[in-house]
Amino acid sequence: MAKSTHHKTNGLGRREFVKTSTLAAGSLFLMPSMLAAKAHTDGDDTIKVALVGCGGRGTGAAVQALLTKQNVKLVAMADAFRDKIDEAYAVLTADDVSDWSGTEGSVKAWVQVPEEHKFTGFDGYKKAIPLADVVILTTPPGFRPIHFEEAVRQGKHVFMEKPVATDAPGVRRVLEAAEVAKQKKLNVVVGLQRHYQTVYRQWVEMIQAGAIGEVVTSHVYWNNDGVWVRGREEFSQKIGRPLTEMEYQMRNWYYFNWLCGDHITEQHIHNLDVGNWVKNAYPVRAQGMGGRQVRVGKDFGEIFDHHFVEFEYEDGSRMFSQCRHQPDTMSRVTEFFQGTNGSAPRPGLLLTRSGHELFKHDDRNDPNPYQVEHDELFDAIAKGEYRFADAENGAKATMTSILGRMATYSGQVVEWKDAMASTVSLAPQRFAWDATPPVLPGADGMYACAVPGVTKVL
Repeated sequence: MAKSTHHKTNGLGRREFVKTSTLAAGSLFLMPSMLAAKAHTDGDDTIKVALVGCGGRGTGAAVQALLTKQNVKLVAMADAFRDKIDEAYAVLTADDVSDWSGTEGSVKAWVQVPEEHKFTGFDGYKKAIPLADVVILTTPPGFRPIHFEEAVRQGKHVFMEKPVATDAPGVRRVLEAAEVAKQKKLNVVVGLQRHYQTVYRQWVEMIQAGAIGEVVTSHVYWNNDGVWVRGREEFSQKIGRPLTEMEYQMRNWYYFNWLCGDHITEQHIHNLDVGNWVKNAYPVRAQGMGGRQVRVGKDFGEIFDHHFVEFEYEDGSRMFSQCRHQPDTMSRVTEFFQGTNGSAPRPGLLLTRSGHELFKHDDRNDPNPYQVEHDELFDAIAKGEYRFADAENGAKATMTSILGRMATYSGQVVEWKDAMASTVSLAPQRFAWDATPPVLPGADGMYACAVPGVTKVL
């Protein structure tokens, strides 16, 4: 399987990679990004940023962008809801952002967003993107394909959070835009931050180099209590009227597949991505099981609270995947790999078959990977270098999680090629506050969820 440029540079020295990138740059497609980069190096060195999606993750990403060494300024903000813009702006202009970055201090001097550059509604992104050199995409993932596509069309460098879609049509859309981004030499970083984490970079490199032999089984986990839930009444009281169904689902986005993709996609993608990274491949099929036992009720939408999936790779090896959102159960968020000559029982540790320690990394003094991904992205942009093409791997990591969801929802063996070709779109017919979302509650207020053996996913 093809890998992102970021993966490919892991084994190259900086000098060799820059030389290779320069030789490959003989195309008119590179002009938008190269002209922007030239402006940063030959004259005004300001790198202007637009934040699209002003929730907690977007606010954190903006802080991290502003904390890089480059002359980065936030110049535009967009969100479907005005209160999210106001909340993010208050954090970004506060005297201390340590709660968001772990670094004491303020970034407000670099926040230069006048009132006329704060855009709301479903089309706000179209107004914010033209004002920037770099776009941070941190809305609910259901919107990622259209926002990424627009950012690339306008020739902008991109940081976008994972996952990058919630269905196969969205994944294909991202892959198409990723190819255009490569042609234009636009740097794209995806928030699968383990790729920017020292312990993972060293651990995976050693596994791929054969330290434990051939990897025959992979075990990946995201088991914990779960995340926030936002009730309908809370926001109805806040705005003084009943929410439309679209407003409610947007506020409580984690529990609706068209927005979130289920927690196997929204969270467990991290671990699935590490499994693919170690194997340097993507699965060819999957089968599994899942359901909802604990997290039930009107406020929990349509997603499952547990999934177990067996993914198969072309070489016959398996990746066993667990993710669970059930309070007061065993918590485990990690990866484990078994090789023919040893094992990798946790990130940063490698053992021989007899249990002898081959490698152990102490990560207590490692830099924050959330900061590193922005440090490296903005360094590349400031220097006019094309280093990062994460979108393809981000899309295929997302597709891996969707493949798993298809398997658990249907109870069937699902082939990668069939899943990737699926025309089943989860998106609404139109984006408007009075539009009808793809799923609606029944007379009892409950949302129907998938039933294995009955639900069709292709």
